[in-house]
Amino acid sequence: MFIIGCGYIGQRLARRLRDDGQPVQGLVRSAESAAALERLGIGALIRDLDRETLPADSTRGRQVFFLAPPPPRGQRDTRMRRFLAGLEHSGQPRRILYISTTGVYGDCQGAWVDETRPARPRADRARRRWDAEQQLRAWRERSGGELVILRVAGIYGPGKLPLARLRRQVPMVAEADAPWTNRIHADDLVEVCLAAMRRAPDGALYNACDGTPGNMTDYFNRVADLAGLPRPPIVSLAEARETLSSGLLSYLAESRRLSNRRLLDELGIQLRYPDLERGLPSCFGGPD
Repeated sequence: MFIIGCGYIGQRLARRLRDDGQPVQGLVRSAESAAALERLGIGALIRDLDRETLPADSTRGRQVFFLAPPPPRGQRDTRMRRFLAGLEHSGQPRRILYISTTGVYGDCQGAWVDETRPARPRADRARRRWDAEQQLRAWRERSGGELVILRVAGIYGPGKLPLARLRRQVPMVAEADAPWTNRIHADDLVEVCLAAMRRAPDGALYNACDGTPGNMTDYFNRVADLAGLPRPPIVSLAEARETLSSGLLSYLAESRRLSNRRLLDELGIQLRYPDLERGLPSCFGGPD
């Protein structure tokens, strides 16, 4: 197994594969990240996909988890473009599992969304993911390699909670004004990644979420209560447009409720944390 991008989810996935006795190697950009993997007993390869190709035969015939994010700006994923072009040198993978985003659906005005809904990304961060999806589908057609895409909702887990934002008392809109949002616990996402790599049919697409939509304000309030922090102050929508970051405002501008029925039915997944009520307490007071 080869994991491209060993950040928060990549490291958890690598540890899970290691514990299962699966040979696994992770691609990272820095010596510091490589050392972190090696301390976990996981082989590391250092490469900057924006400037370097992978070593010869390093991806040939392998199963590749592509978790690396797109570049931070623009509407195209140039990082994916360089990676796919470099496969002529590094070798064609047998299967690629790509982590995309549910943001590619755009604003659905609170409607329930499954995988048949057309992609209409509005934010550039989602347009970059949609571009990567299209590049990968073109790769699949011309190479004969297998592809599975996971459109992932907001990820939370131990060490991945908005505690710094809560301590800064960044305001939030009232729950009545907050859009529908969707989440998945990091541990469940790791299990979804493994199941999709092992069992998903070639060309499959899944919404990776817990299937229990909520809203961003409720999420922040729940985290604050469990962490013993003050809840965020509430502002009007007009005030939010003046005080919140453009990134947060882009999330508040989209509303959708995501179905995970295909994921559960086709992959036989049973989520450990199907809602925040069960998932958030696991993020406090235990080992990461």
